[in-house]
Amino acid sequence: MKKKEKETLELLRRYWTLLINSLETLKKSVHKAESIGQKNGYSFEEMETFDSLTSKFSRTSDIFVQKIIRSAWILLHENSMPLIDILNKAEKLGLISSADELIEIRDLRNQIAHEYIPEAIQELIPDALNLSRKLEINIDTCREFLKKRGWIAESRES
Repeated sequence: MKKKEKETLELLRRYWTLLINSLETLKKSVHKAESIGQKNGYSFEEMETFDSLTSKFSRTSDIFVQKIIRSAWILLHENSMPLIDILNKAEKLGLISSADELIEIRDLRNQIAHEYIPEAIQELIPDALNLSRKLEINIDTCREFLKKRGWIAESRES
């Protein structure tokens, strides 16, 4: 293995640890947000829960797409291409379970990043809850792919 590949593999493993930690906090936020449910008005604390959920959703999706998938792409010796093409090919290779879902996840992440009206965030919560589950499924698919290649350890936490 060349020096550049070793460095990329080490980065992938560090990013994987960050991703797993981020995913665990996202799952806790999902649970907390689901327990609030939908209603006409929300308290300040409930709105903070939604804000935390959207922040963790965005962070987790960024780490997954921008760090994990791109690092794996380099290790696969694939050509550089636009993200949508990478995702479509990654699905065919079995690196992710659904390119369409990850595109949806990126779209929601961008909506969250550019939403400046606090009350509008609550309208994004159902999508954030639904797409958090799909993000986790894609991460699990990626985990299996990376384990088969020996790029990450076998345990679920790694």
